[in-house]
Amino acid sequence: MKKICVFLSVSVLLCLLAVGCYAQSPTPGLVMYKTFGGAIFEYTKDTTTFTVSPKQVLQIMKEDSLAYNEFKKARVNYSVAGTMGFIGGSLIIFPIVTAIAGGDPEWSFLAGGAAFLAASIPLNKAFKRHAAGAIDTYNKNHTAFRPRTEYFFSGLGLKVLIKF
Repeated sequence: MKKICVFLSVSVLLCLLAVGCYAQSPTPGLVMYKTFGGAIFEYTKDTTTFTVSPKQVLQIMKEDSLAYNEFKKARVNYSVAGTMGFIGGSLIIFPIVTAIAGGDPEWSFLAGGAAFLAASIPLNKAFKRHAAGAIDTYNKNHTAFRPRTEYFFSGLGLKVLIKF
């Protein structure tokens, strides 16, 4: 009984050690984290991770023409959405500041600004959709195949899940 307990303890320790060692090396490639107003891009090369701008992502994707063209569409949507959002925000702030200052505000500017902001939302979503597609295409062509293993304790045993 004592030998079985020692064997199980050593086995669990080795499994946990293997998971820790596997987690030390990040997978190379591009990753996009969606935020409220846009996205943050991270590029991992060798063992270093960099935060990159959309312009830098476009430079990284220059080798892969399919991903490059998809991200160019995303960048156009990003630029137009940003411009429309800025114009809409400016048009909304102008009558509000005029009202606070005691003047006679033009409320039609507020309505126009709201229209610009509303029109920029679908463009922002299109940017995220095209960017995610381009990053998936780039990562499929430029990263090595690497299955992920996950360990779970279930009941009295250990469950190993391998995802491809």
